Amino acid sequence: MAIRALHLTIVPHALAVAAAVMVLVWCIYFRGGLAWASSNKNLIFNLHPVLMLIGFIILGGEAIMSYKSLPLSKDVKKLIHLVLHAIALILGIIGIYTAFKYHNESSIVNLYSLHSWLGMGIIVLYGIQWIYGFLVFFYPGGSAGLRSESLPWHVLLGLFVYILAIGNASIGFLEKLTFLENSGLAKYGAEAYLVNFTAVVTILYGAFVIFTVFAKAPSEDDNSYSAI
Repeated sequence: MAIRALHLTIVPHALAVAAAVMVLVWCIYFRGGLAWASSNKNLIFNLHPVLMLIGFIILGGEAIMSYKSLPLSKDVKKLIHLVLHAIALILGIIGIYTAFKYHNESSIVNLYSLHSWLGMGIIVLYGIQWIYGFLVFFYPGGSAGLRSESLPWHVLLGLFVYILAIGNASIGFLEKLTFLENSGLAKYGAEAYLVNFTAVVTILYGAFVIFTVFAKAPSEDDNSYSAI
């Protein structure tokens, strides 16, 4: 018997709460807090993982799951899907800006790591995906033929970008933890374990978001498409 998407979302929702709490504990308790402007530039950087995980990864995942799992009309789900992705995109852009702000104010060069390269590419693809989806599937809306032809590619690109985002988040956790450990952080200390487990929970969350896409839609929507 196929698992219903609405029931399956219980797991990623729980993982999302766990990941959000963990990244906040890391950045506020272990790293000293969050700040837009501070003489301690590390507090500015701390906004980056919080915004990217909670704002981009988690809200982006909720946007994906909302379209497949909610027992609502297609038009309502489309609007929720669109708005959540828009919020995720905006918070992702702000999150990337905080990394640049931290680097610039700390006299650190930008865009030297794989994590930063992938991050820029992902946010650009995410933006293109959102704009195309808005124009073709929402307003002004493409022809029925264009929507039908675009849908499989919209779904495929959406999954590809989201999987890339999950992978890049893991690289980001690894990169930051490596920097901290090279600066003296205990490799088997509580903070190191917390960062690693946050990355693991993030990967599990992303996996269950993808599982939800392939789960059974609500009965009234069984014949509708599964747009990402």
